[in-house]
Formats: sequence, structure tokens, C-alpha cells
Amino acid sequence: MGARVRVLLLLLGATAYVSIAQTNNNGKQQPRSLWDEPIRFSTKTKDLCTMVVSAAGNYTRLRVSCRNPSQATGRSYYCDFQGKPSLCRPYSTNPRHYFTQMMWELRKMKHACQGAKLYRPHMCRNYPDEAQMTFLTSWPKTSPPKQAKPVQDLPAQTKPIDTPKPMKPNKPKPGRSPQNKRTTPKTLMTTTLATEQPDSMASHLASEYCWKSLQGICAYFINWFQS
Repeated sequence: MGARVRVLLLLLGATAYVSIAQTNNNGKQQPRSLWDEPIRFSTKTKDLCTMVVSAAGNYTRLRVSCRNPSQATGRSYYCDFQGKPSLCRPYSTNPRHYFTQMMWELRKMKHACQGAKLYRPHMCRNYPDEAQMTFLTSWPKTSPPKQAKPVQDLPAQTKPIDTPKPMKPNKPKPGRSPQNKRTTPKTLMTTTLATEQPDSMASHLASEYCWKSLQGICAYFINWFQS
């Protein structure tokens, strides 16, 4: 009976050890790598990083885990990428080289998880986005800094120009006739005839009311009657 208990305890201990080994410090389960040896690199800020590739259904999953041993707090972070690089024909020949080319881009940054949202390795750059590795999630959550809006030079304020207001026409007062009246042709004719000399007036009347051959005689009689 005691031997069976000891065997059972050993099995439980082995199971717990495997479970702990597959869990990272943040309580997140690490994916099982497709290769025995992960890809290792360091960033510009000397963060030590590893790249672990695993299968996730029809997709290929990549986890990039980094830590900086020089800091007292022991900064660590990770990010996951997902895609279907198997759609790229060169990937089937050398899948590890696909992620090695991706690593060349990650090592140029200060923070490996704050780079591009989609990586297009050189060997598969002509293939669609579905065949590339796209950013999925990260820990801790980081947001890119907001870009400050450029300050535009405002033009100097100028005083508004006072435009003269249009003058309203004076309305005629009730009971008074307008100052300017049109002169009728009849009034104009009478005024003209009254101001002319008698002889010229007689000739004018003769030209209007007599035949051309008799205008001289008509002017004489008209002038005689006026006298």
C-alpha cells in the first residue's frame, strides 16, 4: 500500500514540474517550439530576446520574449505574431531562415515589441499579407506615443476696415409733390415758342401747319396777325 502511494506522489510531482516548466513568470503558458533551438538575438538596448515558433491550427504563431538583465527591476516583455508563411514557397524549403530574416529587423530596435505591425521577410516579400507575420498581442500593453500636432504660424490680426453704410433715400413727405417732374412735350413746346422771337415763331408755325410752297406766305400772315 505504501509503495503505491509513493508512486502516485512521484507521478503528481512530475506532472507539476512539467506544468511549471511550461509556464513563464507572468503565468502565461509558453508555446511549444517547432525547433529544438530557438532563435536568439539582442536589441539596441541590450535586451536579450528569443523567438519561439509554434503551430496554432492553420496558422503559425511566433512569440518574441525579451528581458534586460542590466536593470534592477528586471524588465521583461513579450509579443505574439501570427500568419501563414507556409503559403510562401521558399518558406517550405527553409522555414527557419524566414524567421531569421525577421530577426534581423527586430534586432535594430530598442524595444522588440514596438516595431512594425506586419513583417515581410525578404524571401517572401512578393507574397500577400496573409503569408506574413502580423502582430497579435503583447505584454505588458504598450501604446505608441501620440504625435504632437505641428504648431502653425497664425497670421497677425488686422483691424477690420469700416465700410460706409449705404444711405437710405429720402422719402417724400406726404402732401408734397416730388421736386422733379417730367415736362410734357406740350409744355416744352409752349415754353419754347414763348421765348422765341415773333418772326422765328411765325416761321416755325408755318413750317408745321403749311405746305412747303406756301410757308413764306403763311409766315407773313401769322406774323401780321400777331402784330
